[in-house]
Amino acid sequence: MTTVTVMALVAISAAFGGVHEGVDLASLEGWDIVIAPDAIASEAFAAEQFQHLYLKASGHKLPIVTSVDRPDRHVFIGPGKLLLASNVAFRSQGMGEEDLRIVIGKGNIAIAGGRTRGSLYGVYTFLEDYLNVRFLTVDHTHVPPVGDWRVIGPLDVTYHPPLDFRWIDYGEVRDVFTDAARTFDSRRRCNIDIADARFGGNTKRVLINHAFKSLIPLEKYAEEHPEYIAMIDGKRQLVKGADGGGQPCLTNPDVLRIVIRAVLEMLEKNPEQVNVEVAQNDNSLYCRCPQCAAIDRREGTPMGSLLTFVNAVADEVAAKHPNVEVGTLAYRYSRKSPKTIKPRPNVQVQLCSYECSITKAINDPSSNRNGPFCRDFSQWGQICNDIRIWTYVSNFENFLLPCPNLRVLETNFRFFVAGGARGIYCEGPHRGPMGAQFSELGNYVMSRLAWNPNLNGNDLIDEFVDLHYGKAAPPIRRFINLVHDNAETKGIDQDCYGTAKDFGLDNGVLQAGFELFDEAYQLADNDVIRGRVEKVSACIYRLAIEEAWVWAMSHRTEYKTRHKLKMDPALKQRTVPYAKRLFDICHKHGIKNTTRRGQDKEQWFKQAIGLK
Repeated sequence: MTTVTVMALVAISAAFGGVHEGVDLASLEGWDIVIAPDAIASEAFAAEQFQHLYLKASGHKLPIVTSVDRPDRHVFIGPGKLLLASNVAFRSQGMGEEDLRIVIGKGNIAIAGGRTRGSLYGVYTFLEDYLNVRFLTVDHTHVPPVGDWRVIGPLDVTYHPPLDFRWIDYGEVRDVFTDAARTFDSRRRCNIDIADARFGGNTKRVLINHAFKSLIPLEKYAEEHPEYIAMIDGKRQLVKGADGGGQPCLTNPDVLRIVIRAVLEMLEKNPEQVNVEVAQNDNSLYCRCPQCAAIDRREGTPMGSLLTFVNAVADEVAAKHPNVEVGTLAYRYSRKSPKTIKPRPNVQVQLCSYECSITKAINDPSSNRNGPFCRDFSQWGQICNDIRIWTYVSNFENFLLPCPNLRVLETNFRFFVAGGARGIYCEGPHRGPMGAQFSELGNYVMSRLAWNPNLNGNDLIDEFVDLHYGKAAPPIRRFINLVHDNAETKGIDQDCYGTAKDFGLDNGVLQAGFELFDEAYQLADNDVIRGRVEKVSACIYRLAIEEAWVWAMSHRTEYKTRHKLKMDPALKQRTVPYAKRLFDICHKHGIKNTTRRGQDKEQWFKQAIGLK
């Protein structure tokens, strides 16, 4: 039996005032699962999850009941009078909506927590820590046999998740349109996507994103009120192709009035929402008019005029919605905190690590990219009540290229939590059913670290690879090690966009990768494992076409004006077989894009190598 891994942050106490026998999980035949007659939907679903997965582990289906007629042999799930009348009683009033408590002893088990997700997450925690269940992918839950003897307890453990907003965003594991995917989303305890009451709903907290384009659509006002638009080089005009057409002028009083009105209307329509976005568009066209520039010069950052504006909105929100936060992005040009202006108490800052290395730990002193971010994080922590992290976990230029970013995840999550971050958004290839190299592995590691940053990242990698790939696991693990060792040896310090060369991927990695994936495929002992190996092998075929891909992307504009431009025939000839295999794998396994906004790039690449 494993240690109580997810409880690494909790206090463990003797709850019963003496020594009592534990419970043998292998001998629950004759037990039942007890829920309150008025249990909420997520508590009833938690009982069903326990029943279903314990049945798979033991072969025994425990009945779910709403009344008791004996003092013992019960698994109490969720709060209520029945739990309070038991010999493992505790109250959940006052617990946070995801806080949980597990009590085992005196012939009973009690799992309950705050509403709305505490009891459900308590069941998932129990199943992981005491039955060794592992929620690996949408279609793969590892449930080992409970065995002939497995005694646990007595114990009394509580847990309060350090991050109240957790979103690990991969398209292929975020498809919440099927019940299996929605259940998996709940099991990985990412608490933003699903509003369904069975899963405890979501946090009612929105991700702070690029919001000005919706709060004040500049194209609507451009003709009659060009003064609403940011001034760049002495001119106020929309910029074609820029997100939102640019940025608004943040010292214009009418702009402030329009945004306040839009924010208040949004909150009236969504009264349960606990925060609201007032954040820059996704471009660097911030206002340089004399008024905005004067604030920014004084504060040493364009965040000066932005935070002044956000604070003004926050004051209006506080007057009408005192429990709602106003969130803004500290992103690219606005990442640095201002010298003198401080966020209002109801302002949330979503700090983005866009420029940072994804191959070196965020606090690695050898990274030239990460030091400034760490300083900004520290400075924001001194003036802001609520900091949340937006971090980047894929190579967005080439989703399917091998990416050596798995080893840094444990350190990064711990750094963010230790620095006071209260939520995290990990941006992967999320638009539609995409795929990225080892995305299911990455999702597993990050989801578990987001729930408990004290887990060991390397152990999580080993666990997933061993359980998901079975006998084929050893060569796949060696490939993962190869990619990471190679990057570390070369001192790769790369952000979230790059070619194979940028990430240190060379012919040695390519040739070794082919051998290792071939070995894995030969070791796979059934079609399910062979399919998993095949899917993840897409990364090595993507690496195999890199030379032709780079040529094709670098000649796209040139080709439009010189239609006779042709790729070297030898390069084309050696690329086509790998490309065919890559796109066959992608089609078979539902991988829609190889790069961000990449459908047009893929079509051009196929055209360049003569592949239909």
